[in-house]
Amino acid sequence: MHATVDLEVGAHRRRVEDPRLVQGQGQYVDDLRQSGTVDVVFVRSTYAHARIARVDLRAAEALPGVLAAWDGARLKDTPRLPNRLSFETLNLSPLPPLAHDRVTMVGYPVAAVVAEDPYLARDAAELVQVEYEPLPVVTSAERALESDAPILFPEFGTNVAYRIAKEGGDVDEAFAQAEETLSLRLTHSRLAQVPLEPRGILGHYDRVADLLTVWRSTQSPFLTRSLLSAVLGRPEASIRVIAPDVGGAFGSKSALYPDELAVVLLAMDLGRPVRWVSTRHEDLQFTVQGRDQVNLVDVAFTGEGVVTGLKTRTIFNIGGVLMHPIAAPPLRVTDYATGAYRIPTFRAEAVGVYTNTAPTGPYRGAGRPEAAFVAERAIEEVGRRLGLDPVDVRRRNFIQPDQFPYTSPVGSVYDSGDYDRGLARALELAGYERLREEQRRARERGELVGVGIATTIEVSGQGQEFGAVEIEPDGSVVARTGSSSHGQGHETSFAQVVADQLGVPFERVRVLHGDTAATPSGGGTGGSRSMVLGGGALSAAGDGLKRKAVQVAAALREAAPDDLVYQRGGVEVVGVPGRRVQLTEIARAAQRGVGLEPGERGLREELSFKASGDAVPFGAAVALVRIERETGRVKLERFVAVDDIGTVVNPLIVHGQVAGGLAQGIGEALYERMAWDEDGQLLTASLGDYALPTAHMVPDYELDLVETPSPFNPLGAKGVGESGCVTAPPAIVNAVLDALAPLGIRDLQMPLTSDRVWAAIQGRDAAAQGS
Repeated sequence: MHATVDLEVGAHRRRVEDPRLVQGQGQYVDDLRQSGTVDVVFVRSTYAHARIARVDLRAAEALPGVLAAWDGARLKDTPRLPNRLSFETLNLSPLPPLAHDRVTMVGYPVAAVVAEDPYLARDAAELVQVEYEPLPVVTSAERALESDAPILFPEFGTNVAYRIAKEGGDVDEAFAQAEETLSLRLTHSRLAQVPLEPRGILGHYDRVADLLTVWRSTQSPFLTRSLLSAVLGRPEASIRVIAPDVGGAFGSKSALYPDELAVVLLAMDLGRPVRWVSTRHEDLQFTVQGRDQVNLVDVAFTGEGVVTGLKTRTIFNIGGVLMHPIAAPPLRVTDYATGAYRIPTFRAEAVGVYTNTAPTGPYRGAGRPEAAFVAERAIEEVGRRLGLDPVDVRRRNFIQPDQFPYTSPVGSVYDSGDYDRGLARALELAGYERLREEQRRARERGELVGVGIATTIEVSGQGQEFGAVEIEPDGSVVARTGSSSHGQGHETSFAQVVADQLGVPFERVRVLHGDTAATPSGGGTGGSRSMVLGGGALSAAGDGLKRKAVQVAAALREAAPDDLVYQRGGVEVVGVPGRRVQLTEIARAAQRGVGLEPGERGLREELSFKASGDAVPFGAAVALVRIERETGRVKLERFVAVDDIGTVVNPLIVHGQVAGGLAQGIGEALYERMAWDEDGQLLTASLGDYALPTAHMVPDYELDLVETPSPFNPLGAKGVGESGCVTAPPAIVNAVLDALAPLGIRDLQMPLTSDRVWAAIQGRDAAAQGS
């Protein structure tokens, strides 16, 4: 009899990655020590909008130990990093490695200095003299659309980079026949991503082997390789990209940046390893940021609170250049602003606008939080207009379980769900009726207490991913994935998937990722895709490997494959479990080609997996806030979150993902905002100025899960990485407005800082005293 192996999918396993990292044994870009490595420091624009009149490198070049000093003129003929956005009209900004004629933001690299050590390089960089001719500045996307606004790129004649329009159903008729309508203006502040490890890159060109090797703190080694191949005109086979340990990303480390391209070009020119690691100040200036979006929303609904039509106009601040080659966050609003609700008509328009600010792009959620905020604030205001409980108005509009797969008016397909079940569980955990009673008593005492609800959806699992599973002759299992971990716990959760699929002990599975030499392709990690696609690919590969194991065992035993069955780490005769061939014996036979196609060796299966449809997770949240009337301080006392992410592979990792997302969502709702002055100078240029939430600023979360498996992938999984930052902002804003409702305050924009809330309270108190 074979040993029993416990089921792994669903097990609470601690991450196997953690002991090495918490003991300081991680290897990040800044830890890499290649022989002969030199360091680069960038001179960056101090103006938000200016012509570059002159760059003088002579003093820097003369400093002993300086190996190179380049300005933009040296690289002006370098091809632009590719952009794959497919819009009918796209005004694509220049994106040079070093700016050579003009700058459109503070922080863009203007010159680069390479020296034997980073301190010498910094000293030399301070000797570079740059002469600018300042130009008018615009930092607001709405202002940039005005006819008299400064134009960043005169060749376009406009600050508009792209427009998107989608429509489904007879929107005009829905509004014409509506019993009620309302309008909202919703804003999302600019947010810095602030991964624990800033960006970093090390490049080395081996002229003898004609091999360029790049170590980069990245979410997608294969995207990096593809972009480098296009710019350098080199075949991908001559470029190897390795992601060492990566200390967080959130979307900021997928695109290749101009300064990182400059590092690679310097390495190829000098023939020595060249390294650059961003400072936190550089990170806040130039690393891709998120949100900065205005949504103008119109809602049509009945007197019973059933929404019949929705219109949105999205104005998205791109920043000074269009940086990201793939992502356009406004697309999520045009696709998913109807949220978890069966709204029959929907019209969406979105515009991306250039301004003299840092570049924006995907940041944990990448348009999902903005879309969910539209849906949740709209449904909340419908309920308030009609005097309905926020729970009741949601239930009247939910997509029902028997309506899945559900297609929205603009063609977005939702795979599965039971939204009321998730909401009911959140209300149960929160003790909703009791909370409302406690709120009533608190209001009688003059206290400002609010309860907020959010029921949100997002999209996950888009694209495709590579996966391979191989059994070594000793019975150990090697799993290769094109997903590239930067804190998600892939080495644990993917091993659980493979161990469960093959029926082998978890400890026998080793997961390899993050190296283009180890796998032929990969989509990387982002957009809540890893378990759906990366896990789906490994599950499908494991299934194919089991079929191959049966073929090999059949050849070994001279039996018909139909008479055999794969069973928990071996192959047995159907109905006779005692007649069994172990995986080790099968793997050794496969090394000799037994039972395999001619020329094939080894027990291995690999494939590229694409789900048959998107996975759409759901989240329900209840927030309890208390506001100090004297200071405007918002205290988030409780936050309950229930997520439906389909099949749960590792609840411990899932709860960690939710908690991390909630911290970022709380930051957006209450604290965080990047700010520039009228000259485009960054006012939040350090973590002393930019208010990241710390431990005492978030509550102990109350988390739970329900499961509605997706029919579109082998695991039935849905994404979870962005859940918290999708549900938290609307739940908190709804709670704060609920607390302020007795004062007649119906609208406030994020972040709901103490001064903003205090000013609103004072304005209402003054109005009451004057009446």
